[in-house]
Amino acid sequence: MYSGDSDSCSDIGDQGQRRETLDFRNVKVVSAVGRGAKGVVFLARAYGSWGEEWVALKVVSKALLRKKNKNEGGCKRVSFERHILRRLDHPLLPRFRGAFETDQLTGFLIDYCHGGNLHSLRKKQPEKTFSEKTIRFYAVELVLALEYLHNFGVVYRDLKPENIMIQESGHIMLVDFDLSKKLNLKSASSSGNSSPGSESPPEKDRRRRRLSRFNCYCHSGISLNDLDIPSQLNATPTRGSLSNSVEKSNSFVGTEDYVAPEVILGEGHDFGVDWWSLGVVLYEMLYGVTPFKGANRKETFHRIITKEPDLIGGTTQLRDLIKKLLEKDPNHRIEVIEIKNHGFFKGVKWDTILQISRPPYIPHNEIKDTSGFSKKEVESFVHGIFFPKSKDEEDKTKKGDTKENENQTQKEDTNKKVWVDKLNQDPVKEENFLIF
Repeated sequence: MYSGDSDSCSDIGDQGQRRETLDFRNVKVVSAVGRGAKGVVFLARAYGSWGEEWVALKVVSKALLRKKNKNEGGCKRVSFERHILRRLDHPLLPRFRGAFETDQLTGFLIDYCHGGNLHSLRKKQPEKTFSEKTIRFYAVELVLALEYLHNFGVVYRDLKPENIMIQESGHIMLVDFDLSKKLNLKSASSSGNSSPGSESPPEKDRRRRRLSRFNCYCHSGISLNDLDIPSQLNATPTRGSLSNSVEKSNSFVGTEDYVAPEVILGEGHDFGVDWWSLGVVLYEMLYGVTPFKGANRKETFHRIITKEPDLIGGTTQLRDLIKKLLEKDPNHRIEVIEIKNHGFFKGVKWDTILQISRPPYIPHNEIKDTSGFSKKEVESFVHGIFFPKSKDEEDKTKKGDTKENENQTQKEDTNKKVWVDKLNQDPVKEENFLIF
């Protein structure tokens, strides 16, 4: 996952907030279950007004936030994620369970999903793919979740199987809003009267800068400016849409296999990037691989821009839907109304899908409650992940330990080693562990 986000982090407000601020003493941390560029996720047992529940605890080092805020405004992303989670109210999206702070950490709690993620579930299938019936179920729920976010004015921007969790009920839950963005409504002045397909000098300069930025993410080789790529993103829109009412974002964000071509080209993007990513996810569920995977990031991006997906097999409604979702021109890409009316979803009762009591997979709740870890141990672990000590520093620390502290230090080192080893495992080998 990469983020070159230069957008300001819109505060969508906390109106109607009804969640509480939690004391860390009311949270028992059981184990680390995932890590990302900014934070670590733990499985925890929380005690609050709702009773005792298993929750996912996402924490970020304050020292890391200060560093990122100074260098690139990174803490705006964390702030936005917390703001949006407070406002969500949908059965396929996480509930905000409360925020907390310690001297070294800041974080929040959301629902914990017992079934892992869609990536690990697919890998457990005999052919490492899903049947069309199963794909239809998960596709319907993804469409509903994205439709809710888009109507809320939020573009998700990081749809991938690792971010699609399986709830205890078997229904999905879309998590990790670190890269999401609130799109502002267009003002009369921003609509403009420029002719379709035209680019003003400032827009051309901006496009060159964005392409330059793209090249810095790639391995050495020819520049994207030298590639024979048609101007696919300037066509006149063929229909009205929700996207036409909002301003576009110019951020370079996403996960490389799932990112839409308009993001790579820096032409500005809106809700259409989520429908593109949905097409990639459906392709992966059907074939077991993503459609544009290259040997490296540069080749993957080049394939996204220039290559058509290989829809191997006979013509089916599912392959037709994938093809229309993976339309490179966002102005011609299928949108939510057409998606819901597509033949692949014929007979689907959209208003009652969430009432299905028997989804394709029901996870087993096999969580083992342990004694838990202290606030100090969690702080030390998170700090060590993002600010690892050198070998010399570790040796000095050990020499400086008194006999009185030796046993406690050994216990912390043992706990930390268990967590670090798991965090550094190959996700393919440890399918139940999330690297987000």
